[in-house]
Amino acid sequence: MPKILIADDSRFQRQLLASFFSPSEFEPVFAGDALQAWMAALRSAPQLILLDINMPGGTGIEVLKRLRMSTKTQHIPVIVVSSEESPATESMARSLGAVDFLHKPVEQEQVCAAVNLALHPARPGG
Repeated sequence: MPKILIADDSRFQRQLLASFFSPSEFEPVFAGDALQAWMAALRSAPQLILLDINMPGGTGIEVLKRLRMSTKTQHIPVIVVSSEESPATESMARSLGAVDFLHKPVEQEQVCAAVNLALHPARPGG
């Protein structure tokens, strides 16, 4: 079963995001801080990562940089889900390869559409 890593320091947010998907769709893997997120990505090889920016132990930007530097994780699509409002932070996340940047609070439809697009990108001419 495909895995989604949900990295957020708020247990409520992790559970909320996991509840957006049926148990038959994805197996959620959780991380509550930046170091856990990095280690979980290496250990569990998720198909996708939902990543918060402001977490203990480092930022989501730092996690994204590490993910992109490793051949084990550089291919994993990352969707940032954050309350961070800074256009500079969003720009930095996108420049590091985040496929989307969603602002909290998020709706189920919005997250599921972003996940679907990240996992099944439109092909040119298709």
